[in-house]
Amino acid sequence: MNLINQMNAAEDYLAKTSQRDLAAGVLKQAAQDLRRFHGRTSAVERELYYDAYSWATSDDCTWPFSFLNVCQLLSREPINLREELLGDLSLGIFSRWARRGSRALRRLSDSLTRRSATDSDESATTPAILMQTSY
Repeated sequence: MNLINQMNAAEDYLAKTSQRDLAAGVLKQAAQDLRRFHGRTSAVERELYYDAYSWATSDDCTWPFSFLNVCQLLSREPINLREELLGDLSLGIFSRWARRGSRALRRLSDSLTRRSATDSDESATTPAILMQTSY
């Protein structure tokens, strides 16, 4: 019985991992299509852009890999991800990279802030523990 539970757990893990990988691939392809085919003139390129744009702006969650379901699988906020995907379209290449750099710095700053808050909490409790054990 234990072996069956372990096999089921392994299958569940693989299924969830595969779904996240596929969701990440769908998102990556949509981002590439939005960038690559923005402002193109051929009918095929315009259709590829429109498909990606429609997918990213849709609130339909009936399809397993709809935008909202992909956001949920990847633990991303739909509003922020939409802004990230669609907000860069009107920018030039330099502005796009500057914006990405700004986002990366903001995430790093938030991470360091959380880290320093955790470190200061630990250092505040350490002397009390040391004082109690020194008696």
